[in-house]
Amino acid sequence: MSGSDTKALAETVSGATEAQGFLATFNGLCAVGFLARASYGLARTPVLALFAASLGAGPEAVGFAVAISTVTGIFFKMPAGVLSDVIGRTRTLFMGLAVFALVPFAYLFVSSYEALVVVRFLHGFATAIYGPVVMAVVVGVAGNKRGEMLSWFSSVTIMGTLVGAPLGGFLLSWLSAGQEPTLSDFHIIYGVVAAMGVASLLIALWVMHGQWDSPTHNDGRTLRAVWTRFRAGVREILLDRRVLLTSNMEGVQNLSVGALEAFLPIYAVLVCGFSAFQAGLLWGVQMAATVVTKPLMGRISDRHGRHSLLFWGMFVCAVPFALIPWFDDFGTLLLLAAFFGLGEAVVTSSAAALVADFCREDHLGSAMGTFGTIFDVGHASGPLLAGFLIAVVGSGTDYRIPFAVVAALLMIAALIFRVGVKLETHR
Repeated sequence: MSGSDTKALAETVSGATEAQGFLATFNGLCAVGFLARASYGLARTPVLALFAASLGAGPEAVGFAVAISTVTGIFFKMPAGVLSDVIGRTRTLFMGLAVFALVPFAYLFVSSYEALVVVRFLHGFATAIYGPVVMAVVVGVAGNKRGEMLSWFSSVTIMGTLVGAPLGGFLLSWLSAGQEPTLSDFHIIYGVVAAMGVASLLIALWVMHGQWDSPTHNDGRTLRAVWTRFRAGVREILLDRRVLLTSNMEGVQNLSVGALEAFLPIYAVLVCGFSAFQAGLLWGVQMAATVVTKPLMGRISDRHGRHSLLFWGMFVCAVPFALIPWFDDFGTLLLLAAFFGLGEAVVTSSAAALVADFCREDHLGSAMGTFGTIFDVGHASGPLLAGFLIAVVGSGTDYRIPFAVVAALLMIAALIFRVGVKLETHR
């Protein structure tokens, strides 16, 4: 065998080994993400609301208990992303997973509504720290397949969330045996939440063994150097209009998701007269369409570009969203929900990857933190905006104009993105 043949064989073997290592790491991260999100989903829906109600909370207080963890994400996702650029993503990733593993044990000592709210706020740090950082880690190992790999990872974590909710309902029904759930019933379920969180941390320790990263700068680890780096990361990301415009696309799209999540079931049951099961099917079809098509959309964005895909994806969301309150036929609504899910897959598969394309490697965590913050603001704002519009413009029962307004916001955001990113690119 000639020297060139030997070299070619060595390169082939090396490439195959690297590919196997990437797949092992990525599959491990998917397992971690699935368990972490399943743990968080189990803690949230429907167990949390019922736990708060059993502690004497009224409707407004129940809503506050459910929302408080999202508030944590709004305020702390971007700082967590910046911190990962300062101290290293792997270290920050394990900080988030430690919250998933340890904070759920605090639920076992909750016996009052006030204590539950405090624990929920602390539990929100799990996704606030983990969410933007794990996306940066996936981008770091994905190379030129970041759109596809982010989409696969997101689909797996969505499935974890979908598993958590029905598992919580099943466990609560089984433990209470048809009676009013007791405090110990809730404590047992949150014990399962803690066990799943610990499992995700242990798997991450195994998967990431020997892969501890360091920050890409060399300005030391003094408190002053860390603070200087933190401010520089925040300033650079907040002044990058391309990152903000792209993140805004995801935020506005998620606003429509939050509005649909809150009011599609009400529209289906109270206006159309469907059963609660049929209303659940409408939401399930939308989620299933997103999960199934998202990896394919991510692969297309890697190969053919993200800008146009992201732009037109907003219209694929806006059109069925605006049409939903004009129909009361179940089959038609199923079709519209599925098309909305497809649009969501197009937008979300491209947005995070495009943010990663725009930013410098050493500011990737900061960018993902900004992205996650805008994402949470959009999701929290959707139900509030839609509810206000339905009450004021729709007189509480007419959803057509309110849904049209939200759809118009999606289209306007798409046009602003198209013009703004083009101007920034040509500067």
